Amino acid sequence: MNNLLGRLRRCKDDRGMMANLRCVLVENKRHRAWPALNRLEVAIDDQVAAFVAGLYATHPEETSNGNFGVTCKAIEQKRGDKQGEDNKLTPTERRFQHLLAAGREEVLERVMRMVLIAKSQGIPVNYVQLESDLGFWTERTKTEWAAAFWAPGAEPIGEEAI
Repeated sequence: MNNLLGRLRRCKDDRGMMANLRCVLVENKRHRAWPALNRLEVAIDDQVAAFVAGLYATHPEETSNGNFGVTCKAIEQKRGDKQGEDNKLTPTERRFQHLLAAGREEVLERVMRMVLIAKSQGIPVNYVQLESDLGFWTERTKTEWAAAFWAPGAEPIGEEAI
């Protein structure tokens, strides 16, 4: 992925390439992304790498800190989600909980929704870690994301730390 990320960084300002890469995220437009993926040396059948390339083309703000649980916690904090008196989950907690419950067949769609929210909030994503985690979507990965999101006594994440 590091090599892929380097190639993505180099073509970040190529609007045509980025537009074609975004097509990988839309099922009936996926074929338009194949030439761009080939230029980036991503195998068309490497679903996770292709997906991450599409996400990067959609939201190229990146960080090298934390996993996707940290990103989702930053979304919750930026949105100002507060837990009410009735101890119900915040909207971001509910979305994140559904993401963690997702199987391999639906996790990509749920991650994409959260990346789009991160984009709207200006929150960067650790694409290197995300690609690795999605490649090994196991209970351990889910637990690591949950621990990062619901860490007891975690300090609020300042924008400078993101």
